[in-house]
Amino acid sequence: MTGGAVDLALARRVAGEVVDPELPMLTLDDLGILRDVRALGGEVVVTVTPTYAGCPALGVIAAELRRALAAAGFGAVRVRTVLAPPWSSDWISAEGRRKLVEHGVAPPGPVRRAGPVPLELGPRPAAGPACPRCGARATEELSRFGATPCTALHRCRSCLEPFEHVKEV
Repeated sequence: MTGGAVDLALARRVAGEVVDPELPMLTLDDLGILRDVRALGGEVVVTVTPTYAGCPALGVIAAELRRALAAAGFGAVRVRTVLAPPWSSDWISAEGRRKLVEHGVAPPGPVRRAGPVPLELGPRPAAGPACPRCGARATEELSRFGATPCTALHRCRSCLEPFEHVKEV
């Protein structure tokens, strides 16, 4: 797309289809980290918000965005990282949550936003994420850190299968 008007709809579609290197079943659109795609002076500027400020995959994501957009005919591509507002696991799309379960990864629950903190008296039931394989809620956390910084390792007490869970952020 050199020398002419930038097709922003195409650029947005191409950028959104780039696969996350840590959760390869998800695209950047699924994960909700693709914030903006715009043209500035003939250059395509892609803005992303990482899942964590120190996300080790950010360099790979930027390189893959530049590669995909170049393959689609976009000459000048710049990738910007913005940290505010911070990414929230609530930004994962319904399709992304479906793909996580399909691949044996428990999606995050909703993140509590604003308002008063509820006070619960008495013992709280230990409700972990539902097992993505059998759906049982009787799960236990084995490690707060899984294969990536944004996941934790769990095991289902019903089917005994281990699985990763995307943490609520």
